[in-house]
Amino acid sequence: MRIKRKFEDSGEGNIFWITMTDLMTGLVLVFIVMFFYAFLQNNIHKFNEDLAKENASKALQEALNERNVQATVDPISGVVKISDLELFEINSYTLSEKGKIYLSKFAPAYLDSLFTNDYMNKHLDKIIIQGHTDSQTFAGKYSDDQQYMKNMELSLNRAYAVANYMTNTPYNKANGDRLRKMIIVEGASFSNPVLVNGKEDYSKSRRVELKLVMKKTD
Repeated sequence: MRIKRKFEDSGEGNIFWITMTDLMTGLVLVFIVMFFYAFLQNNIHKFNEDLAKENASKALQEALNERNVQATVDPISGVVKISDLELFEINSYTLSEKGKIYLSKFAPAYLDSLFTNDYMNKHLDKIIIQGHTDSQTFAGKYSDDQQYMKNMELSLNRAYAVANYMTNTPYNKANGDRLRKMIIVEGASFSNPVLVNGKEDYSKSRRVELKLVMKKTD
């Protein structure tokens, strides 16, 4: 009788552990499925965003070509790079006459192209206008920190000058309220130089970039 009870107790214990094992296995499988679902959804969103940027980049390049505007448009990210020589005199943040003419053609093509793209019109969150300089030093006795900050001031003022002029060009003003909430200006000094064969290309480093930031999804 005692042996039988031990056997019965052992059986109940085995059933309990088997049940717990099945439960834990089920929970693990649920978490795995949830993880891969979230991973898949994130990849789908990333794919759609990248595809939209590629399409917007292509449409933007075509719009600029139609207006004979020279600018480098990254076909993947949609980042636009404009040489400082198109916009400013050396070491100046005041738009040249050439720069004003350039932006008068560039801005409407750029902005209207973005706002007429269905995906961009819905998901575009910010347009970052970012100024960049090269690392060549200003004349005079300045420390490394002072040189960096003088270039920071120059790059920031150049970005502001571009943003300020763009908002006064004849783009579709129906998008004006949205645009004013989107534009951000930044100065990067010479923190992100353009390298050619491992060396800084001073001419290419002096530029203004326009970057697109998409809305975050839950």
